[in-house]
This record gives sequence, structure tokens and C-alpha cells, in this order.
Amino acid sequence: MMRTICKRLLALLVGCAALAVAGCTGTDTGGSGSTTSTTASATGIWGGTDSSTGLTVTGYVDASGLGVFIRSDGLQFVGPIQVSGTTVAATVVGYTSFPSTFSDGTTYGLGTLTGTVASGSTLTLTLSFVSNGGTSVPGAWSLSFNTLTNSGSSLGDISANYTDTASGSTVTISGSGTMTGQNPANSCVLNGAVTVVNSTYDIYQVSLTYEDCTGTYAALNGVQFTGLAALNPNSDPEQVTIAVTGANSSGKFSLVLNLQGS
Repeated sequence: MMRTICKRLLALLVGCAALAVAGCTGTDTGGSGSTTSTTASATGIWGGTDSSTGLTVTGYVDASGLGVFIRSDGLQFVGPIQVSGTTVAATVVGYTSFPSTFSDGTTYGLGTLTGTVASGSTLTLTLSFVSNGGTSVPGAWSLSFNTLTNSGSSLGDISANYTDTASGSTVTISGSGTMTGQNPANSCVLNGAVTVVNSTYDIYQVSLTYEDCTGTYAALNGVQFTGLAALNPNSDPEQVTIAVTGANSSGKFSLVLNLQGS
């Protein structure tokens, strides 16, 4: 009799343990069938409109989760993108494009992005941001996935000679990813590197510094800039957009370089 009771207790304990494991994996074994939760992906190149201002917004989110969003007036918002299910949240630093400032004279501030994402389809975000001088910058972004994302990345693809469309300076990216350039207008000498993050996606990591800059641009000397870039191989000539940010003891800086193949 005692042996029979022990067997029943053992069977009951095994059954309870199995239910506990099922609960830990997030699986619902109720009468409606099993369900599991899936986290969407925000990785990719995104583009659309800010309905608060009517300005366009371009976003890059790399495979590590770093997000860079550029508004067409030069404002740049940078931070790690967190996704849970389809919910997106990020704390971002916002910058004006050097040498411009916010109306209060400052160049950066802190904010948040919240919203939802559908993998490879749509990214809807609300921006709440205040500059260090108290300027509020709202945003309501409706972004769509750009299929350029899936064209992949390689140093061979991006290596070429380019011209900066704003300054006219020359920039060269070698087959090893080394980046060099010079701007005769302000004597800035650029040295940097382009790195492939994940060859599946058309998003690159970039690091660069400037030396020998004169005038207003002397503030950039020695600043270590980092950020993301994307190549548009379908344009003729091909184009690269680079968005980077950096800081030193005197301030925080943001640059957006639009390079055209030459």
C-alpha cells in the first residue's frame, strides 16, 4: 500500500515540474492551444515623415541595436534601440548639425523615442526631446522599411573615391575600410575607418577624426566621431550617407556627410 502511494506522489511531482518548465518558456497550454511571444526586429534602413514638422526622417538601426535617426533639417538622434514584442523604446541624445545650434544656443539634449515596429515593414515612433537650453522638439515619425537594407554590405562594395556634396571635399574609402579626406576650404584632414557590422544588412559602422581644421571648424580637431553609414548602390553615381557624433571637453558635435561617387 505504501509503495503504491509513493508511486502516485512521484508521478504528481514529475507532472508539476513539467508544468513549471512550460510556464518558464512562456508557452500557454490552455484549451485554446499553445502560444509563444516573438520579439520583432528594428534592424534596417528606414525612411518617412515627421508629421509634427512635415520634414523627412531617415533612420539606421544596426544589428547591435544602435539607432541613428536624421531629420532633414540636420537634427540627429542617437541611442540604443530596445524592442520587446513589437514595442520600441530608446533614450536618445539629440544634436544639431555642426556648426548650427538650437534657438537657445545649445547643441544637444536628451530625449526618448517610443512606439511600435513590424519587422521589415513599419516603424512608428513618438519623440519627446528637450535641449540643454530648454528647447522642446516634438516628433511623430511614420517610417517604412527600405529594401536597400537587404542589399548587404562589404568593404569592396563601399570602397571608392567620393565628393562631399556640401563642401566639395574629396573622401576616399579603401578596400580595407580606411577612410581619408581633405577639405581645402577649412584645411580639415579626415582620417577614419569603415567597418562591416553584419554583411546581411547595408549598414556600416564608421569612426573618424579631423585634424588641422581652421576657423570655426577648429573646434572639431581631435574629436573622436562614431556612427553609422549606408550605401545606395542603385544611384548613379553611387552615394553614401554617414552620420556621426562626438564630444570633447568643449562640447558635443554632430556631422552628416553626403558623399557622391566620382
